[in-house]
Amino acid sequence: MSDVVLTLENLSKAYRIGLKEEIHHTLTAAALSWVKAPARNLKRLHRLNTFARISNGGTTEPADVIWALRDVNFEIRRGEVVGVIGRNGAGKSTLLKILSRIVRPTRGRAVIHGRVSSLLEVGTGFHGELTGRENVYLNGTILGMRKREIDQKFDEIVDFSGVEKFIDTPVKRYSSGMTVRLAFAVAAHLDPEILIVDEVLAVGDAAFQEKCVRKIESVANNSRTVLFVSHNMQMVETLCSRGLLLREGCLVADGSAEDTLRTYHSDLHTTRFTSGTAVGESYYRRGSGAVRFSDIRLADECGREQPRFKFSQPFRFTLEFKVIEDVTELHLAVYVRAGSSKGFLASSEHCIANRPLKAGTTGHAIVEFPQPAFCPGTYPLYFWMGDRHRRPFDVVDNLTGPLVIVPNGTTTPSALVAVPSHVVSTLQPAV
Repeated sequence: MSDVVLTLENLSKAYRIGLKEEIHHTLTAAALSWVKAPARNLKRLHRLNTFARISNGGTTEPADVIWALRDVNFEIRRGEVVGVIGRNGAGKSTLLKILSRIVRPTRGRAVIHGRVSSLLEVGTGFHGELTGRENVYLNGTILGMRKREIDQKFDEIVDFSGVEKFIDTPVKRYSSGMTVRLAFAVAAHLDPEILIVDEVLAVGDAAFQEKCVRKIESVANNSRTVLFVSHNMQMVETLCSRGLLLREGCLVADGSAEDTLRTYHSDLHTTRFTSGTAVGESYYRRGSGAVRFSDIRLADECGREQPRFKFSQPFRFTLEFKVIEDVTELHLAVYVRAGSSKGFLASSEHCIANRPLKAGTTGHAIVEFPQPAFCPGTYPLYFWMGDRHRRPFDVVDNLTGPLVIVPNGTTTPSALVAVPSHVVSTLQPAV
Protein backbone atom coordinates (compact mmCIF):
# COMPACT_ATOMS: atom_id res chain seq x y z
CA MET A 1 0.00 0.00 0.00
CA SER A 2 1.36 3.42 -0.95
CA ASP A 3 2.25 5.88 1.80
CA VAL A 4 1.09 8.82 -0.36
CA VAL A 5 -2.21 10.17 0.99
CA LEU A 6 -2.41 13.41 -1.01
CA THR A 7 -1.33 14.13 -4.59
CA LEU A 8 -1.75 17.46 -6.38
CA GLU A 9 -1.34 17.55 -10.15
CA ASN A 10 -1.24 20.97 -11.86
CA LEU A 11 -3.84 22.24 -9.40
CA SER A 12 -5.11 25.67 -10.46
CA LYS A 13 -7.96 27.92 -9.39
CA ALA A 14 -9.08 31.06 -11.21
CA TYR A 15 -11.64 33.65 -10.18
CA ARG A 16 -13.36 36.37 -12.17
CA ILE A 17 -13.04 39.84 -10.67
CA GLY A 18 -16.43 41.41 -9.98
CA LEU A 19 -17.54 44.27 -12.20
CA LYS A 20 -18.29 47.63 -10.66
CA GLU A 21 -21.96 48.50 -10.66
CA GLU A 22 -22.85 51.55 -12.73
CA ILE A 23 -24.79 54.26 -10.92
CA HIS A 24 -26.46 56.92 -13.04
CA HIS A 25 -27.14 60.35 -11.58
CA THR A 26 -28.94 61.85 -14.57
CA LEU A 27 -31.66 60.74 -16.97
CA THR A 28 -29.32 61.31 -19.93
CA ALA A 29 -26.68 58.99 -18.48
CA ALA A 30 -29.27 56.29 -17.81
CA ALA A 31 -30.60 56.54 -21.38
CA LEU A 32 -27.07 56.36 -22.82
CA SER A 33 -26.34 53.28 -20.69
CA TRP A 34 -29.53 51.62 -21.98
CA VAL A 35 -28.45 52.22 -25.58
CA LYS A 36 -25.02 50.67 -24.89
CA ALA A 37 -26.44 47.70 -22.96
CA PRO A 38 -26.48 45.18 -25.89
CA ALA A 39 -22.80 45.73 -26.67
CA ARG A 40 -21.91 45.58 -22.97
CA ASN A 41 -23.81 42.30 -22.55
CA LEU A 42 -21.99 40.79 -25.56
CA LYS A 43 -18.66 41.65 -23.95
CA ARG A 44 -19.73 39.99 -20.69
CA LEU A 45 -20.82 36.88 -22.60
CA HIS A 46 -17.46 36.81 -24.34
CA ARG A 47 -15.68 36.99 -20.96
CA LEU A 48 -17.77 34.11 -19.62
CA ASN A 49 -16.99 31.98 -22.69
CA THR A 50 -13.31 32.81 -22.37
CA PHE A 51 -13.34 31.86 -18.70
CA ALA A 52 -14.95 28.55 -19.63
CA ARG A 53 -12.16 27.96 -22.18
CA ILE A 54 -9.38 28.52 -19.66
CA SER A 55 -11.21 26.20 -17.25
CA ASN A 56 -10.96 23.49 -19.91
CA GLY A 57 -7.27 24.09 -20.52
CA GLY A 58 -7.38 26.92 -23.05
CA THR A 59 -4.60 29.49 -23.20
CA THR A 60 -6.58 32.68 -23.65
CA GLU A 61 -6.83 34.66 -20.43
CA PRO A 62 -9.15 37.69 -19.99
CA ALA A 63 -8.01 40.68 -17.99
CA ASP A 64 -10.66 40.25 -15.30
CA VAL A 65 -9.41 36.79 -14.25
CA ILE A 66 -7.03 36.27 -11.35
CA TRP A 67 -5.33 33.00 -10.42
CA ALA A 68 -5.50 32.12 -6.74
CA LEU A 69 -3.51 28.95 -7.52
CA ARG A 70 -1.53 28.10 -10.62
CA ASP A 71 -0.09 24.68 -11.50
CA VAL A 72 0.64 23.49 -7.95
CA ASN A 73 2.23 20.03 -7.73
CA PHE A 74 3.29 18.06 -4.66
CA GLU A 75 2.77 14.81 -2.75
CA ILE A 76 2.26 14.33 0.96
CA ARG A 77 2.88 11.04 2.74
CA ARG A 78 1.17 9.43 5.68
CA GLY A 79 2.32 10.80 9.05
CA GLU A 80 3.80 14.07 7.73
CA VAL A 81 3.06 17.37 9.46
CA VAL A 82 3.28 19.97 6.71
CA GLY A 83 3.20 23.72 7.24
CA VAL A 84 1.74 25.85 4.45
CA ILE A 85 3.04 29.41 4.63
CA GLY A 86 2.99 32.56 2.51
CA ARG A 87 1.81 36.13 2.61
CA ASN A 88 -1.88 37.03 2.62
CA GLY A 89 -3.27 36.42 -0.84
CA ALA A 90 -0.69 33.74 -1.67
CA GLY A 91 -3.41 31.08 -2.13
CA LYS A 92 -3.16 29.17 1.16
CA SER A 93 -6.85 29.30 2.08
CA THR A 94 -7.89 28.50 -1.49
CA LEU A 95 -5.66 25.43 -1.42
CA LEU A 96 -7.21 24.22 1.83
CA LYS A 97 -10.76 24.82 0.56
CA ILE A 98 -10.05 22.72 -2.51
CA LEU A 99 -8.59 19.91 -0.38
CA SER A 100 -11.64 20.15 1.90
CA ARG A 101 -13.96 19.85 -1.14
CA ILE A 102 -15.49 23.26 -0.47
CA VAL A 103 -14.52 24.67 -3.88
CA ARG A 104 -13.60 22.94 -7.13
CA PRO A 105 -10.34 23.59 -8.99
CA THR A 106 -10.38 25.31 -12.35
CA ARG A 107 -7.74 22.95 -13.72
CA GLY A 108 -5.78 19.99 -12.43
CA ARG A 109 -6.80 17.65 -9.65
CA ALA A 110 -6.22 16.69 -6.03
CA VAL A 111 -6.22 12.96 -5.26
CA ILE A 112 -6.96 12.27 -1.58
CA HIS A 113 -6.77 8.87 0.11
CA GLY A 114 -8.56 8.82 3.45
CA ARG A 115 -11.01 10.80 5.55
CA VAL A 116 -10.37 14.56 5.76
CA SER A 117 -11.24 16.72 8.75
CA SER A 118 -10.96 20.48 8.28
CA LEU A 119 -11.00 23.47 10.59
CA LEU A 120 -10.85 26.51 8.31
CA GLU A 121 -12.89 29.26 9.98
CA VAL A 122 -14.19 29.92 13.47
CA GLY A 123 -17.54 28.18 13.93
CA THR A 124 -17.73 26.61 10.48
CA GLY A 125 -20.71 24.24 10.59
CA PHE A 126 -22.01 25.68 13.87
CA HIS A 127 -25.51 27.07 14.29
CA GLY A 128 -25.78 30.00 16.69
CA GLU A 129 -29.25 29.11 17.94
CA LEU A 130 -28.25 25.56 18.90
CA THR A 131 -26.47 24.67 22.13
CA GLY A 132 -22.87 23.51 22.27
CA ARG A 133 -24.07 19.93 22.81
CA GLU A 134 -26.32 20.06 19.74
CA ASN A 135 -23.55 21.64 17.67
CA VAL A 136 -21.12 18.87 18.61
CA TYR A 137 -23.51 16.38 17.04
CA LEU A 138 -24.29 18.65 14.08
CA ASN A 139 -20.66 19.45 13.31
CA GLY A 140 -19.55 15.88 13.88
CA THR A 141 -22.16 14.66 11.43
CA ILE A 142 -21.05 17.25 8.84
CA LEU A 143 -17.47 15.99 9.24
CA GLY A 144 -18.58 12.39 8.67
CA MET A 145 -18.91 10.96 12.19
CA ARG A 146 -21.72 8.55 13.08
CA LYS A 147 -23.92 9.25 16.11
CA ARG A 148 -22.51 6.23 17.93
CA GLU A 149 -18.99 7.53 17.35
CA ILE A 150 -19.92 10.99 18.66
CA ASP A 151 -21.61 9.41 21.72
CA GLN A 152 -18.40 7.54 22.53
CA LYS A 153 -16.20 10.61 22.20
CA PHE A 154 -18.56 13.29 23.49
CA ASP A 155 -17.12 13.56 27.01
CA GLU A 156 -13.56 13.63 25.63
CA ILE A 157 -14.49 16.37 23.14
CA VAL A 158 -16.14 18.55 25.79
CA ASP A 159 -13.27 18.04 28.24
CA PHE A 160 -10.72 19.00 25.59
CA SER A 161 -12.65 22.16 24.64
CA GLY A 162 -12.95 23.36 28.24
CA VAL A 163 -16.52 24.66 27.75
CA GLU A 164 -18.31 22.01 29.80
CA LYS A 165 -20.04 24.67 31.95
CA PHE A 166 -21.62 26.16 28.84
CA ILE A 167 -22.25 23.02 26.79
CA ASP A 168 -26.04 23.51 27.03
CA THR A 169 -25.85 27.24 26.25
CA PRO A 170 -26.61 28.49 22.71
CA VAL A 171 -23.37 28.97 20.74
CA LYS A 172 -24.39 32.52 19.80
CA ARG A 173 -23.51 33.45 23.40
CA TYR A 174 -20.01 31.94 23.12
CA SER A 175 -16.94 34.07 22.63
CA SER A 176 -14.89 33.45 19.47
CA GLY A 177 -12.31 31.65 21.62
CA MET A 178 -14.91 29.28 23.09
CA THR A 179 -16.33 28.59 19.63
CA VAL A 180 -12.97 27.74 18.09
CA ARG A 181 -12.03 25.54 21.05
CA LEU A 182 -15.19 23.49 20.64
CA ALA A 183 -14.81 23.37 16.84
CA PHE A 184 -11.20 22.22 17.05
CA ALA A 185 -12.11 19.59 19.65
CA VAL A 186 -14.71 18.08 17.31
CA ALA A 187 -12.40 18.16 14.27
CA ALA A 188 -9.42 16.70 16.14
CA HIS A 189 -11.42 13.83 17.66
CA LEU A 190 -12.77 12.70 14.30
CA ASP A 191 -9.61 10.54 13.97
CA PRO A 192 -9.10 11.62 10.36
CA GLU A 193 -6.41 10.33 8.03
CA ILE A 194 -5.79 13.97 7.08
CA LEU A 195 -6.34 16.91 9.46
CA ILE A 196 -6.40 20.38 7.88
CA VAL A 197 -6.05 23.32 10.26
CA ASP A 198 -6.09 26.99 9.19
CA GLU A 199 -5.02 30.08 11.18
CA VAL A 200 -8.03 29.74 13.52
CA LEU A 201 -5.83 28.53 16.39
CA ALA A 202 -4.69 32.14 16.80
CA VAL A 203 -8.03 32.81 18.50
CA GLY A 204 -7.27 30.51 21.42
CA ASP A 205 -5.24 31.48 24.46
CA ALA A 206 -1.70 30.23 25.12
CA ALA A 207 -2.83 27.26 27.24
CA PHE A 208 -5.28 26.09 24.59
CA GLN A 209 -2.72 26.53 21.81
CA GLU A 210 -0.32 24.31 23.75
CA LYS A 211 -3.06 21.70 24.11
CA CYS A 212 -3.71 21.91 20.33
CA VAL A 213 -0.02 21.42 19.60
CA ARG A 214 0.03 18.27 21.73
CA LYS A 215 -3.11 16.99 19.97
CA ILE A 216 -1.65 17.65 16.51
CA GLU A 217 1.54 15.85 17.53
CA SER A 218 -0.60 12.95 18.78
CA VAL A 219 -2.46 12.81 15.45
CA ALA A 220 0.84 12.72 13.56
CA ASN A 221 2.29 10.04 15.85
CA ASN A 222 -0.66 7.82 14.94
CA SER A 223 0.49 7.84 11.29
CA ARG A 224 -2.01 10.49 10.29
CA THR A 225 -1.26 13.55 8.16
CA VAL A 226 -1.61 17.19 9.20
CA LEU A 227 -1.70 20.27 6.96
CA PHE A 228 -1.17 23.35 9.07
CA VAL A 229 -1.51 26.95 7.88
CA SER A 230 -0.30 29.73 10.16
CA HIS A 231 1.42 33.11 10.23
CA ASN A 232 3.00 32.07 13.52
CA MET A 233 6.39 30.98 12.20
CA GLN A 234 7.49 29.68 15.61
CA MET A 235 4.55 27.29 15.72
CA VAL A 236 5.25 26.13 12.14
CA GLU A 237 8.89 25.50 13.03
CA THR A 238 7.91 23.64 16.21
CA LEU A 239 5.14 21.49 14.74
CA CYS A 240 6.12 20.84 11.15
CA SER A 241 8.81 18.68 9.63
CA ARG A 242 8.12 20.00 6.14
CA GLY A 243 7.11 23.36 4.72
CA LEU A 244 5.38 24.53 1.55
CA LEU A 245 5.76 28.18 0.51
CA LEU A 246 3.18 29.76 -1.78
CA ARG A 247 3.72 33.05 -3.57
CA GLU A 248 0.99 34.58 -5.75
CA GLY A 249 -0.64 31.18 -6.23
CA CYS A 250 2.54 29.31 -7.15
CA LEU A 251 4.52 26.80 -5.10
CA VAL A 252 8.00 28.32 -4.80
CA ALA A 253 9.55 26.23 -2.02
CA ASP A 254 9.06 22.66 -0.77
CA GLY A 255 11.48 21.29 1.78
CA SER A 256 12.23 21.09 5.47
CA ALA A 257 10.30 23.55 7.65
CA GLU A 258 13.55 25.30 8.58
CA ASP A 259 14.67 25.78 4.95
CA THR A 260 11.23 26.91 3.81
CA LEU A 261 10.97 29.45 6.63
CA ARG A 262 14.42 30.77 5.74
CA THR A 263 13.26 31.26 2.12
CA TYR A 264 10.08 32.97 3.30
CA HIS A 265 11.91 35.46 5.52
CA SER A 266 14.48 36.13 2.81
CA ASP A 267 11.62 36.75 0.38
CA LEU A 268 10.00 39.29 2.68
CA HIS A 269 13.18 41.23 3.34
CA THR A 270 14.28 41.43 -0.30
CA THR A 271 10.92 42.83 -1.42
CA ARG A 272 11.27 46.59 -1.62
CA PHE A 273 8.50 48.64 -0.14
CA THR A 274 7.33 51.78 -2.01
CA SER A 275 4.50 54.27 -1.68
CA GLY A 276 2.54 52.26 -4.23
CA THR A 277 2.92 48.86 -2.57
CA ALA A 278 -0.53 47.22 -2.33
CA VAL A 279 -2.22 50.62 -2.22
CA GLY A 280 -5.26 49.16 -3.96
CA GLU A 281 -5.79 46.43 -1.37
CA SER A 282 -7.57 47.79 1.70
CA TYR A 283 -6.53 44.87 3.89
CA TYR A 284 -2.86 45.81 3.62
CA ARG A 285 -3.11 49.58 3.22
CA ARG A 286 -5.60 51.87 4.88
CA GLY A 287 -5.97 55.56 5.67
CA SER A 288 -6.93 58.69 3.76
CA GLY A 289 -3.75 58.66 1.65
CA ALA A 290 -2.90 62.27 2.55
CA VAL A 291 0.58 61.03 3.51
CA ARG A 292 2.15 57.78 2.30
CA PHE A 293 5.11 55.74 3.49
CA SER A 294 7.53 55.45 0.57
CA ASP A 295 10.16 53.18 2.14
CA ILE A 296 10.46 51.09 5.29
CA ARG A 297 13.73 49.47 6.34
CA LEU A 298 14.82 47.49 9.41
CA ALA A 299 18.48 47.75 10.41
CA ASP A 300 20.92 47.43 13.29
CA GLU A 301 22.23 50.37 15.31
CA CYS A 302 24.88 51.04 12.64
CA GLY A 303 22.32 51.23 9.83
CA ARG A 304 23.07 47.81 8.29
CA GLU A 305 19.84 46.26 6.99
CA GLN A 306 19.10 42.82 8.43
CA PRO A 307 16.01 40.79 9.43
CA ARG A 308 17.30 38.93 12.49
CA PHE A 309 18.57 40.27 15.80
CA LYS A 310 19.90 38.68 18.94
CA PHE A 311 18.04 39.14 22.19
CA SER A 312 18.62 42.69 23.58
CA GLN A 313 20.46 43.78 20.39
CA PRO A 314 19.45 47.36 19.42
CA PHE A 315 17.61 47.88 16.14
CA ARG A 316 16.04 50.76 14.22
CA PHE A 317 13.43 51.48 11.57
CA THR A 318 14.14 53.97 8.79
CA LEU A 319 10.82 55.31 7.52
CA GLU A 320 10.52 57.55 4.47
CA PHE A 321 7.30 59.27 3.51
CA LYS A 322 5.73 61.78 1.15
CA VAL A 323 2.92 64.26 1.78
CA ILE A 324 0.31 63.83 -0.98
CA GLU A 325 -2.22 66.40 0.29
CA ASP A 326 -1.84 69.36 2.66
CA VAL A 327 -2.05 68.26 6.31
CA THR A 328 -2.12 70.26 9.54
CA GLU A 329 0.26 67.95 11.46
CA LEU A 330 1.93 64.55 11.31
CA HIS A 331 2.27 61.79 13.89
CA LEU A 332 3.95 58.43 13.38
CA ALA A 333 3.81 55.08 15.19
CA VAL A 334 5.52 51.71 14.95
CA TYR A 335 3.79 48.70 16.51
CA VAL A 336 5.26 45.28 17.22
CA ARG A 337 2.66 42.54 17.16
CA ALA A 338 2.32 39.04 18.59
CA GLY A 339 2.80 36.36 15.97
CA SER A 340 -0.32 34.36 16.84
CA SER A 341 -2.90 36.71 18.33
CA LYS A 342 -1.73 39.71 16.26
CA GLY A 343 -2.28 41.87 19.34
CA PHE A 344 0.04 44.82 19.92
CA LEU A 345 2.96 43.96 22.20
CA ALA A 346 4.77 47.29 22.04
CA SER A 347 4.36 50.65 20.39
CA SER A 348 6.55 53.62 19.60
CA GLU A 349 4.58 56.81 18.92
CA HIS A 350 6.13 60.15 17.98
CA CYS A 351 5.13 63.59 16.71
CA ILE A 352 6.97 64.34 13.48
CA ALA A 353 5.45 67.78 12.81
CA ASN A 354 3.03 69.86 14.88
CA ARG A 355 2.64 72.39 12.08
CA PRO A 356 1.03 72.32 8.61
CA LEU A 357 2.85 70.41 5.85
CA LYS A 358 2.21 71.16 2.18
CA ALA A 359 1.70 68.56 -0.53
CA GLY A 360 5.04 67.51 -2.00
CA THR A 361 6.89 67.62 1.31
CA THR A 362 9.08 64.55 1.84
CA GLY A 363 10.82 63.33 4.95
CA HIS A 364 12.28 60.42 6.82
CA ALA A 365 12.36 59.30 10.42
CA ILE A 366 14.62 56.89 12.26
CA VAL A 367 12.85 55.16 15.14
CA GLU A 368 15.42 53.38 17.30
CA PHE A 369 14.96 50.78 20.02
CA PRO A 370 18.24 51.05 21.97
CA GLN A 371 17.36 48.56 24.73
CA PRO A 372 14.79 46.07 23.38
CA ALA A 373 13.69 43.18 25.56
CA PHE A 374 11.58 41.07 23.23
CA CYS A 375 11.66 37.34 23.85
CA PRO A 376 13.02 35.23 20.97
CA GLY A 377 10.36 34.86 18.31
CA THR A 378 8.88 36.27 15.12
CA TYR A 379 6.94 39.54 15.40
CA PRO A 380 4.83 41.03 12.57
CA LEU A 381 5.11 44.80 12.17
CA TYR A 382 2.48 47.51 11.80
CA PHE A 383 3.20 51.13 10.79
CA TRP A 384 0.85 54.10 11.16
CA MET A 385 0.80 57.80 10.21
CA GLY A 386 -1.98 60.22 11.05
CA ASP A 387 -3.01 63.19 13.15
CA ARG A 388 -3.33 63.64 16.93
CA HIS A 389 -7.01 62.66 16.76
CA ARG A 390 -5.95 59.18 15.55
CA ARG A 391 -7.28 59.76 12.05
CA PRO A 392 -4.97 57.67 9.81
CA PHE A 393 -3.21 58.95 6.72
CA ASP A 394 -1.49 55.62 6.00
CA VAL A 395 -1.51 52.20 7.66
CA VAL A 396 0.93 49.49 6.57
CA ASP A 397 -0.02 46.06 7.90
CA ASN A 398 1.58 42.74 6.86
CA LEU A 399 3.47 44.27 3.94
CA THR A 400 6.99 44.12 5.36
CA GLY A 401 9.15 41.35 6.76
CA PRO A 402 8.71 40.56 10.46
CA LEU A 403 11.10 41.37 13.28
CA VAL A 404 12.94 38.14 14.18
CA ILE A 405 14.60 37.84 17.60
CA VAL A 406 16.91 34.88 18.25
CA PRO A 407 18.48 33.76 21.55
CA ASN A 408 21.97 35.06 22.34
CA GLY A 409 22.97 32.28 24.70
CA THR A 410 22.05 34.14 27.89
CA THR A 411 18.93 33.91 30.02
CA THR A 412 15.96 35.71 28.49
CA PRO A 413 12.83 36.95 30.25
CA SER A 414 9.61 34.95 30.08
CA ALA A 415 7.36 37.99 29.58
CA LEU A 416 7.42 41.18 27.58
CA VAL A 417 8.68 44.30 29.32
CA ALA A 418 8.50 47.98 28.41
CA VAL A 419 10.55 48.86 25.34
CA PRO A 420 11.79 52.48 25.20
CA SER A 421 12.50 54.13 21.86
CA HIS A 422 13.40 57.49 20.38
CA VAL A 423 13.06 59.15 16.98
CA VAL A 424 15.14 61.44 14.79
CA SER A 425 13.31 62.97 11.82
CA THR A 426 13.93 65.44 9.00
CA LEU A 427 11.58 67.14 6.54
CA GLN A 428 12.25 68.41 3.03
CA PRO A 429 9.79 71.21 2.06
CA ALA A 430 7.83 70.91 -1.18
CA VAL A 431 9.46 72.62 -4.13
